[in-house]
Amino acid sequence: MTDQSIMAAAAASGFLVARGFPPDVPAGRSARASLLRLFELPDHETRKLWRQKFDPSHPNVYRGWFPLQTGFLTAKEGIDMGPDVVHGTSVVRSGDPLRELTPLPSEESLPGWREAVAAYYRGMEKVSQALMRAIARGLTLEEHFFDSAFDRGLSTLRLLRYPIRTDADRTAQSDPSVWVTHHGNRFYLNGAPHVDSGFLTLLAQDGVPGLQARHRDGTWLDVPPTDDGLAVNFGKVLERWCGGRIKATEHRVIGIGRERMSIPFFYEARADAEIRPMPMDGASSFEPFLYGDYLWATTTQFVEFKGMESLRKPIRWQPQSATFT
Repeated sequence: MTDQSIMAAAAASGFLVARGFPPDVPAGRSARASLLRLFELPDHETRKLWRQKFDPSHPNVYRGWFPLQTGFLTAKEGIDMGPDVVHGTSVVRSGDPLRELTPLPSEESLPGWREAVAAYYRGMEKVSQALMRAIARGLTLEEHFFDSAFDRGLSTLRLLRYPIRTDADRTAQSDPSVWVTHHGNRFYLNGAPHVDSGFLTLLAQDGVPGLQARHRDGTWLDVPPTDDGLAVNFGKVLERWCGGRIKATEHRVIGIGRERMSIPFFYEARADAEIRPMPMDGASSFEPFLYGDYLWATTTQFVEFKGMESLRKPIRWQPQSATFT
């Protein structure tokens, strides 16, 4: 995929499908199946991984398992894993939930799973870095412009299960938008319409349709659940950072009466990375901010994080140590 085609997709739809990965990137059906074994664990095992919001006795606030919650537009369960699955305790900071350890199932309960997770995370970091370097070149910046901001950043590997909804009619009593019409047919939502908050997302799908992206004309387009590719979309921070030359696209998940699995990888900067206007023509002007502070403020608006707002204090920032150019 050329820099020109990446930038064309980023500027138009904000979505693209990437294929043709090198051998050390574990993409494809086998890699997905290895990771998704997690959902075969019994409830008493996954409960050990629950976040503090769902089990107050647990120390993990940001990383870990979120169980299915009913009555909302979004109906899913899964786990959020951080950079410690690859980089260990070097990326862990006491007192900052964004940089906490990820609770993981034991090797005995899922043999080889931790190793598969680490390999997949490394592969997604590699693909994401290549995409960001292509974007830098496309913006006429030095190709390594973004590298330092993402070095051992806050990237999240998420495993998701969208069940067949049984609460849609009950949910519709308080929020009728849980039901949508697409091509004349009626579907329930499994994932509420939203724009990703960060930079870019790499999504592996399991072959079950449901992911849709909103076209500039307002219509919803199906994103094919390709077996050998990754759906790539761009986030709000990158759009703002690039002065709108890259578009963050609204997307949603509709249910078709089948269980759906997916594996998104959210490529995130360091908590102390300062986001400031780019040194290029047409760059937007905005007050610089620290990515970790922004991420926490936006993340805690999602249903699985609601109520956690007070559990992290903003970083007290020294510009000379946090700035990147």
